[in-house]
Amino acid sequence: MPASNSSSDPAPSTDPTAAPPLRHVRGSRAYRRVNLALFAAGCSTFAMLYATQTLLPELSDGFHLSPATASLSVSVTTGALALAVIPVSMLSERWGRSRVMTISVFSAALLGVLAAFAPDFGTLVVLRTVQGVALAGLPATAMAYLAEEVDGPSLGSAMGLYVAGNSIGGMGGRLVTGLASDLGGWRVALVAVGLLALGSAVAFRVLLPPSRNFTPSAMTARQLTGVLRSHLADPVLRRLYLLGMVFMAAFGTVYNYLGYRLLAEPFGLPQTVVGAIFVIYLAGTFSSAASGRLVGRLGHRATLWAAAAITAAGALLTLPDNLALVVVGLIVLTAGFFAGHSAASSAVGLRVTEGRAQASALYLAAYYLGASVGGPVGGVAFHGRGWAGAVLLVLVLMAAAGAVAHGLSGRMTGAPAPAPIRRHPRAHVRSTA
Repeated sequence: MPASNSSSDPAPSTDPTAAPPLRHVRGSRAYRRVNLALFAAGCSTFAMLYATQTLLPELSDGFHLSPATASLSVSVTTGALALAVIPVSMLSERWGRSRVMTISVFSAALLGVLAAFAPDFGTLVVLRTVQGVALAGLPATAMAYLAEEVDGPSLGSAMGLYVAGNSIGGMGGRLVTGLASDLGGWRVALVAVGLLALGSAVAFRVLLPPSRNFTPSAMTARQLTGVLRSHLADPVLRRLYLLGMVFMAAFGTVYNYLGYRLLAEPFGLPQTVVGAIFVIYLAGTFSSAASGRLVGRLGHRATLWAAAAITAAGALLTLPDNLALVVVGLIVLTAGFFAGHSAASSAVGLRVTEGRAQASALYLAAYYLGASVGGPVGGVAFHGRGWAGAVLLVLVLMAAAGAVAHGLSGRMTGAPAPAPIRRHPRAHVRSTA
């Protein structure tokens, strides 16, 4: 099936005699282009989101900051994304998925390069905040684009590749910043990530086929508020959102302050090696898949309990000043975190029957707010008690996760459906700029 290089979002024909729009099928050229485009965009988005995480010790030294203050360069970005993901998802209903994603990846990449030239930490924080808003366009929109444009039996593999791009980008961004900062400092590291992201944005724009099945939505702000209220009124969804927040707060605490510990004695590792530690993220790829199988056997509550226990056990393994144990502990903790995140996020989709996009956006908002809260709070724990303080915080958070998961027994389906969102076709939608 031929596909144009344009990534505009034309409305489908309103002619009742017209053939139904075609969706991209696995194995087709257009399907491969969709996968490559969103893989590139996912890699660049999540590389930029956590670009300063590996650089926190260097930012502390360069600007004379405490670990908690330096972590704001990560927390403001994830927090801004969390707050922006719902309104941006609403914009994509009106403007089109391709348009919002294109604006997102290009503006975030340019802001990433600009951040490297920040004259002081305050300016860096402002730029990273705006970048977080820009980055919200991809996670708020990509899955909706895939659901609309990819054939049902082919959708699972397309979603899987997109999520893989997210995790590889999160890992690769840290590897690049670790290597580049060793060569030229944190500014060179941010320029390197920004330029790579800009190249990925160009590849995304060229590769993404035009939308064939997008219909502009007539949803108003009042309707959106009604859907969000309906989801937040459901006690099971509230627990799932809280679980995403708590798991991410624990995970962010460990990886935000890991560099401080490994750069200092008795380890004294170079920045490049510290960045390479993030290869451990690959453990999450396997545990996410295993989590799905575990849910099928044990149910969501037991799986979430297991994930919390594994995450806590991994944190405890990192306590001794032994590099091998620290690495093993990080692998265990990472596997536990991704299993918990996978179980909680999949339960959201099972729980709701209407307004799934908004339910997922609320989960993402809570998830990234967890990263924003966990950063500063974890910094206070680390600054006050060292690594033992950070581990203690993780243990408290995982105990809370177990308690929250307890209320999920037997109530995973049957949420009250919000009022359906009225949609109407339009004869014309402007092409993507």
